[in-house]
Amino acid sequence: MKRRVSFLFSLVLLLSLPAHVLAQAAATVVVSAPSSSNEVLKVNDMVRVMVYKEDDMTTEVRISKTGDIALPLLGNVHVAGETVAEATAEIHNRLDKDYIINPQVTMTIMEYAPQLVTVLGQVEHQGQVTIPPEGGLDLMGAIALAGGYSRTADPANITVVRVAGGHHQILKINAKKLANDSKSAMFMVQPGDTISVGESVW
Repeated sequence: MKRRVSFLFSLVLLLSLPAHVLAQAAATVVVSAPSSSNEVLKVNDMVRVMVYKEDDMTTEVRISKTGDIALPLLGNVHVAGETVAEATAEIHNRLDKDYIINPQVTMTIMEYAPQLVTVLGQVEHQGQVTIPPEGGLDLMGAIALAGGYSRTADPANITVVRVAGGHHQILKINAKKLANDSKSAMFMVQPGDTISVGESVW
């Protein structure tokens, strides 16, 4: 009973606060709880950096090939390979050291860098195809995005070159067998894969 009375009293007290105070409190909650804090930042991601009550610091920028973003006051800040939380802490610390006391910094990924796969050989349109943002593109899907097989393609002779741990892996895939065997697991492609569709010998 005491807990309930205490809760009701707190609720009444909260509702009696001026609107601008409530708005400020709500804004503070949003600022202190950024989403996707564990996501790792990558080159070509588009990010938005905001500092509470410092409108001039708001920046929307794409991460450069060197992994940096350019921010007011700070210049270049290296963020690629760091999580959103780590990059936010770095920006906070650098601002707090020389410019703004205890800045409330948030970073949001506005647009993810495209995850690309290269498809070469006997397909209608050689080049790069994009893995959907939600992920999950298999070999047959990648070939379909490249326009499908050419008339001289040999689906049983497909090579996938993949870089893993700094080493090149060469994988031989029989897509004809995969397509005809419902029990075979789909071969999922990964960003950076190079798929080569061989030519039929006849």
